[in-house]
Formats: sequence, C-alpha cells, structure tokens
Amino acid sequence: MGDLKGWLEEKQLKRTANLLKERGFEVFLVNDRHEARDLVLKMIPENAKVGVGGSVTIREIGVIEELERRGNRVIHHWKEGLSPEEDLEIRRQELLSDIFLSSVNALTFSGEIVNMEAIGNRIAAQIFGPKKVIVVVGKNKLVINLETAIWRIKNVVTPLNAKRLKLELPCAEEGYCIDCNHPKKICRITTIIEAPPAKTPFSIVVVNEELGF
Repeated sequence: MGDLKGWLEEKQLKRTANLLKERGFEVFLVNDRHEARDLVLKMIPENAKVGVGGSVTIREIGVIEELERRGNRVIHHWKEGLSPEEDLEIRRQELLSDIFLSSVNALTFSGEIVNMEAIGNRIAAQIFGPKKVIVVVGKNKLVINLETAIWRIKNVVTPLNAKRLKLELPCAEEGYCIDCNHPKKICRITTIIEAPPAKTPFSIVVVNEELGF
C-alpha cells in the first residue's frame, strides 16, 4: 500500500511542478531534505547576503548552518535574546537581502502559492525587496484548491505555530480556528501568488518529503 501511496504523491507533485513552470516559476523537484539543502546551496553564491523568513522548513533542511559555515552573511530573526526593536530591524534587513529563503503555507494543485501571517515580513519579501526568492515546499503543503489552502492554514498551520510560539490563542487551545479577534491573532494577512513577481526571480524547490507545518 505504501508503494501505491508513494506513486500517487509523486504523480501529484510532478503535475504541480509542471503547472508551476507553466506559470513562469523556476521549479525543481527533489526526493528529500538532503537533496533540497544541497540544491539550495548550489543556487546561492558564496558572497550573497541571505535573508531567512520565519520558516520551520528551512531550518529542518539544515541549510542555515551550511551557509554560515562557508561564509555567507545570514540574516534571520529566530535568535534568542533579541529585543522587540532588534527583532523588527532584522525583519526589515531580510527584505534587503540578495537571496531570500522561505517556505509557503500551502501550494495548490494548479500552482498557486498561498501564505498567511501576522506581521507580513515573509510575505513582503516573497513579493518585492530581495534580488531573488527561493522557497522550499514539502509535499504535506500540497492542497486541492484555494479553499482547502485557506482551511489548511487556519486549522493546521496556525494552531501549530501558535502552540510553538506559546501564544494563548483559541486555536492553540482548541486545535482549530474559531475565527477569533484576539489581539495576538497570527492569521491577519493573506496572499495568493499566481505567477512570479514581475521584478523578482522566484525559484521553488518541491520536496517529496513532509517538511514544516
């Protein structure tokens, strides 16, 4: 049964990758996180300044450590001990990177990228600012359409992130969205990217492995 499920997932990933290419994205399909890490490293010049969004996926593939080891300047706000002012300034600097690394919240079968967040720095950087964007997407983020993308983000991604961040939000307690108006709610801004931004080269690494939320 595992072979059948693997066959189906591979077919769906290939179909989505082809549709993304038709939309104008540069797309790579790889087998696992190790291939994803090695490919991303090849795509980034050794003298490039690299911004990293708030992404579990990017940290799971282990690329940040490799970039720092070889001498790239890596800008990311997931560091302990930052003041709110320092955190905000680093988020702004990520927008001015040569390469911006991130993931996405959902990817539809037809090749639409859907994101939702609270502050907007990751979404903004994927649209304009960095000289190039590279996103890494695990197979678990593939959904049927925009409606299921929004459902997934609100009922899977957001509760898990709220729990990870130890936020006292209803979704972190209940495990699903109740469409709250909590002052600390993290599902505030939604974007749908249908094609690469006109002035920003955009590469997508689709991974045949579950990564991130």
